[in-house]
Amino acid sequence: MAGKFELYEDKGGQYRFRLKAGNGEVIAVSEAYSSKASAKNGIDSVKTNAPDAPVVEV
Repeated sequence: MAGKFELYEDKGGQYRFRLKAGNGEVIAVSEAYSSKASAKNGIDSVKTNAPDAPVVEV
């Protein structure tokens, strides 16, 4: 099974998303967004910007 993004409303009424691996493990969690549309834009941004993102040790 492929990974997936889950979009949800938190207890404070803010929208968040999490990225889950194919085995169901959460591998990333977003910041809080005030609207569902903004959270969806965040998902699109991760999809667009992360494929070739370098790994940098700090």
